[in-house]
Amino acid sequence: MWDIIKNWIFDVIQFFYNFCGDWGMAIIIVTVIFRIIVAPLMHKQAKSSYQMQKVQPLMQEIQRKYADDPMRQQQEMQKLYAEAKFNPLAGCLPMLLQMPIFVALFQVLNEMATRTEGTSYEFYNLVPSLVTTPSQAFAEGFGTFVPYVILMIVFAGATFLPMILQQMNNKDSAQRKQTMIISGVMSLFMLWISWGSPAGVLLFWGTSSLIGVAQQQISLRIMKRKDAEAAEMIEVKPIEVDVTRKVKKPRPKKKR
Repeated sequence: MWDIIKNWIFDVIQFFYNFCGDWGMAIIIVTVIFRIIVAPLMHKQAKSSYQMQKVQPLMQEIQRKYADDPMRQQQEMQKLYAEAKFNPLAGCLPMLLQMPIFVALFQVLNEMATRTEGTSYEFYNLVPSLVTTPSQAFAEGFGTFVPYVILMIVFAGATFLPMILQQMNNKDSAQRKQTMIISGVMSLFMLWISWGSPAGVLLFWGTSSLIGVAQQQISLRIMKRKDAEAAEMIEVKPIEVDVTRKVKKPRPKKKR
C-alpha cells in the first residue's frame, strides 16, 4: 500500500515534468497543489495556536493560583477550555493527518535517482542536480555548492519561521526568549540534516515551509480582524433597557 502511494506521487511529479520540462518546477507545482489541499487543516492549526496564545495568560494564572491543588487546577483548566472553545488537541490533528503525505513525498524525492535513469534532474540551471546532496556538491567546489547552501538556509530557516513570527506579539518575554532559543537550536539541527539530503528534498520542504508561512499570516490576519470586529460590535451596540411602565391603580371614589 505504501509503495502504491509513493508510485502515485512520483507519477504526479513526472506528469508535471512532462508538462513543464523541468524536475524542479514539477516539484514546486506538486508542493503548491499539496499545500492548497491541506490549507483548511493548516487554518485550523493556526486558529488553535492563536487561541492558545490568547488563553495562555489565564492558564498561567490558574497554574499559579492552584499550584498546590492539581485536581482543582485541572478542573479550572477544563472550564477555561470550555469557555474559550479551545481544544488543545486541535493543533496536533492537522499535522498528524498530513504527515503520511509529507513522509511519502520525502521518500519519493530521496529515491528520484533510482526511479528514472538517464535524467539530469536539474532546476532551470539554478541547481545542477536535485538528487545531489550539499555534501556531495561541496566536494565539487564552492561554485557548485552555492545553490545548495541557499537551499539549506531556506530549508532550515523557513521550517521554524512560523513559530518565530507567532512569538513576535507574545507579551511573555520569558516564553518568547525560550521559543527563540529552541527555534535557533532546531534550525541548526535542520542544517545538519540538510547536509546529507538531496536537493529535491530541500526544494520541496523549503517551498512548503514558505507557503506555510504565508498561510499562517493570512489565517492570523483573518482571526485578528474577526476579533476586532467583535470588539467593535460590543462597543457600538447600544444598551437596551427594558422599561416597564407601572399601571396606575384607579383612585377610589369619595362617597358623597
